[in-house]
Amino acid sequence: MKKKKSIEVKTQTVGRNRRNFLKVSGLALAGSSLLLASCSDDDDSGNMMGGGTFDLGTGDVGVLNYAYALEQLEAAFYTNVVNGSFYASASADEKAILLDLYNHEVNHREFFKAAIGANVPMEQQLTADLEFDFSSVDFGNRDSVLGTARVLEDTGVSAYNGAGQYIQTAVYLTLAGKIVSVEARHAAAIRSIINGSADYTAFAGDDIIDDNGLDLAASPAEVISAAGGFFVTPFTYNNPGA
Repeated sequence: MKKKKSIEVKTQTVGRNRRNFLKVSGLALAGSSLLLASCSDDDDSGNMMGGGTFDLGTGDVGVLNYAYALEQLEAAFYTNVVNGSFYASASADEKAILLDLYNHEVNHREFFKAAIGANVPMEQQLTADLEFDFSSVDFGNRDSVLGTARVLEDTGVSAYNGAGQYIQTAVYLTLAGKIVSVEARHAAAIRSIINGSADYTAFAGDDIIDDNGLDLAASPAEVISAAGGFFVTPFTYNNPGA
């Protein structure tokens, strides 16, 4: 798909601020090298299980494959969004935000594709051709698009938070921290446009923040259960304790 150019937003101030909020967050991966520290061949593995199901593996390999699967899902979703009829008729503010999210998620997907290609043995790499089912989403309907975007972004934040404990290499942990901050800004932006700029608490609702004011963390099993309906390609994540 040909990369789309960003739209310059010339609407009310709140719209410009939201857009700048996202544009700054999108710089989180700038300068990050794709030649990362090599994964250990001793403990990490990812391979085909019986029946053609791919297991994401354990340790760093498992987390990289897991993140790649989730970023492929989000990139595929926003690709459908920017090609849908709701996007075509959306307000300039909403269209600009969704386009930024599309660009961010595609960049995240390509980042993990390159990182895995450079650091993970071929037989342990998750395929780049995952298939998704978005039949439950009406890409011509604002509520359906934004509601699904909210679920995916909230899930993405909790997924990175929950997977951090399985990362063994410091540079991967640093990069995961950068990406989760971007995903959190995505979630905040989507919640803001759903609830309207007048609701200043919507961007961080009680349903995604714990009693300590921190974003929730979800285990890979919980995340895959929540997002599993979108995945057609079968895979498992049997990381110990996940």
